[in-house]
Amino acid sequence: MVKIAFNAALAQKALGKEEAAAVKDPELASAPVSSEGSTGRCLLTLLGIAFILSGLIVGGACLYRYFTPKRLYHGAIQFGDRSPMGLVESQPYYLPRVEEEVEISDNMAVISVPPPRFRAGDPANILHDFNRKLTAYLDLTRRTCFVIPLNTSVVLPPQDLIDLFSQLMSGSYRSYLVHEDLVVTERIEDLKLLGSHIRRLCKGKETYRMERRADLPDGGIQKRSAEECFTIHHFANKFVTETNICTA
Repeated sequence: MVKIAFNAALAQKALGKEEAAAVKDPELASAPVSSEGSTGRCLLTLLGIAFILSGLIVGGACLYRYFTPKRLYHGAIQFGDRSPMGLVESQPYYLPRVEEEVEISDNMAVISVPPPRFRAGDPANILHDFNRKLTAYLDLTRRTCFVIPLNTSVVLPPQDLIDLFSQLMSGSYRSYLVHEDLVVTERIEDLKLLGSHIRRLCKGKETYRMERRADLPDGGIQKRSAEECFTIHHFANKFVTETNICTA
């Protein structure tokens, strides 16, 4: 009579050998751990690649913005000191002329006004910041900055400015003159409040805040005799603006 216990013992012994072999086999023993580690490494690699790509995109945008050639527009307008209704063919053949160069972007326009020819006026750089709704005048003769809220009834938005200068570059243009009286009110000590564009324009220069004379009490008439004024002829619309800036 054969006992089954012998076969069971052999089976247990064989099973024990298989388990021991499985434990001794490094590939089998480390298989689950290796799978988890590979997943973690893949995630870290993907995150690293995404970080590098985002850095390349941002860096490329900055390089494109600061190192590509700037698009400049040049334009000139002849003007008569009359209203639009009065600007007719009876105007003299020769009219005063304003020339300027402008750099236009989505949020800013920088206008360079050269010294005028055969008439009174001052050279200036004028910056219109459409995001902060501010305009800065840098008087190049006095090396002084003057800042005032952007006058949207005078200054065209960027795309309209591009359209205007595209027309001016293709031929002559006749228009009329608009007068603007601005009065200096106080000095600005902290240029950071004006934004990065105006801060760069006015860095190292005395900078003052201005208001329109019509917005002052009594129109500022009582101070006119003690004021020192200068004039800038420029345009950011289909007409020329004569800006008088007066300081007490």
